[in-house]
Amino acid sequence: MTVRKGGRPRHRPQRSCVVCRRKMDKRCLTRIVSRAQGLLIDPGGKAEGRGAYLCRQSACWESAARGTALARSLSVKLGEADRQRLWQGRPET
Repeated sequence: MTVRKGGRPRHRPQRSCVVCRRKMDKRCLTRIVSRAQGLLIDPGGKAEGRGAYLCRQSACWESAARGTALARSLSVKLGEADRQRLWQGRPET
């Protein structure tokens, strides 16, 4: 944890995984963005569009590709191309 002048700890943004609902630092999660062209895996977390977060567990990525939690949080209907993109982008853990 980084400490600022004055002894106060630096603020670290918290987000939760849309599948397992675990809350953790924003930098430990991967942002998925809904765009007109389809889903975009945004490792930098700065792309425009409605976003949702997934943790780095491959089980969460597989569940997001198969289920409805990610589609519900992004307010979109996932197509087959979107599901393939998620399946290919999942972490190897």
